[in-house]
Amino acid sequence: MTTRRSILLLAPAMLLTLVTASAAEPSAFTPEAFLGAQQAGKPILVDITAPWCPTCKAQAPIIKDLTSREAYKDVVVFHVDFDNQKDVVRGFNARSQSTLISFRGQQEVARSVGVTDPAAIEEMLAKAVSGS
Repeated sequence: MTTRRSILLLAPAMLLTLVTASAAEPSAFTPEAFLGAQQAGKPILVDITAPWCPTCKAQAPIIKDLTSREAYKDVVVFHVDFDNQKDVVRGFNARSQSTLISFRGQQEVARSVGVTDPAAIEEMLAKAVSGS
């Protein structure tokens, strides 16, 4: 029988599981969420993407695989829609889709355009995590 006390005792563990499971799940970019992640000093990857872009489609599974690894589980991934978020794209001074920008808090630590080499993308994530 489930009691109120057993639910209260399980709640922190359930919450921790939800937070851990979604730590590296990509999010649509919002200025508020990005600023919050920066202020918290989080490692961040901004993925400027377009649904019609073959390079973006090649990058997506690489990013998903890397951010599922323990070393990069805390990386916050933000997707910026190249076609529909032009003001954000300009704000990042990006000229094309398939642009990846990594941050450690408020500091940009790496940027690439059109890179589909898993090792190069991992290096960007490592810079975001380590800050150097």
